[in-house]
Amino acid sequence: MIINSIWWHVSPEIMKLGPFSLRWYGLLFALAFVFGYMILTKVYKREKKPLEDLEQLSIYVILGTVIGARLGHCLFYDPSYYLTNPIEILKVWQGGLASHGAAIGILTALYLFSRKKKDQNMIWILDRLVIVVALGGALIRLGNLFNSEIIGKATDVPWAFVFVRVDEIPRHPTQLYESLFYFLSFTILYLIYNKKSSSLKPGFLFGLFLILIFGFRFFVEFLKENQSAFESALPINMGQILSIPFILLGLYFILRKKQTVITAKK
Repeated sequence: MIINSIWWHVSPEIMKLGPFSLRWYGLLFALAFVFGYMILTKVYKREKKPLEDLEQLSIYVILGTVIGARLGHCLFYDPSYYLTNPIEILKVWQGGLASHGAAIGILTALYLFSRKKKDQNMIWILDRLVIVVALGGALIRLGNLFNSEIIGKATDVPWAFVFVRVDEIPRHPTQLYESLFYFLSFTILYLIYNKKSSSLKPGFLFGLFLILIFGFRFFVEFLKENQSAFESALPINMGQILSIPFILLGLYFILRKKQTVITAKK
């Protein structure tokens, strides 16, 4: 079984110069924002929106993502430790970011931003932002793969990965599963926006994003090892519990009957 597996012993560090080290996760995390900004620049130009607004939006999204992801990890997966040692919450460099927390952080940031922009309400922004968020999720999951973290359960499938830095057990490469699906979701959302944006009701792309990303997240969790010990006592793990409200929210935006359309100028 081990002979047919892929032995994964790639270093999480790309290079190190004295106390400074460049890590794959950090690089991919940064690229998620760089590529996202490039794509949204095209969107804002297409729809005749000021690029100055995009610059402000980027700051809101970056802060919302990092703060939300960190607080989400601390409060969802190990609240007793972090509430007892609150200073540890600030140590982002030690790892620990949660995608569900990032989603909440981004929604909060967009609510605050949209209050200042009458021509860019929260749903208008979300229908466009989710395109690049899907791409960002794909890159971040590749970062998790390089870190040999968020590993899958033991398996005998021929494409199983042995994460040498963890153990010598062939496992599902769930980081790769998620990354590939998020790349696919990005492609679907981007193509729909380019071809049908003028006929879509507000919130459709946002709803589709939630169903795709968190629907897949719910099912892939069955192949993952739990991230915290307390999850073993739950009927489904924390990642699945947190995905359900987002899936329901996505269904609401897909199925609601409001007829107002998104206008896009080509």
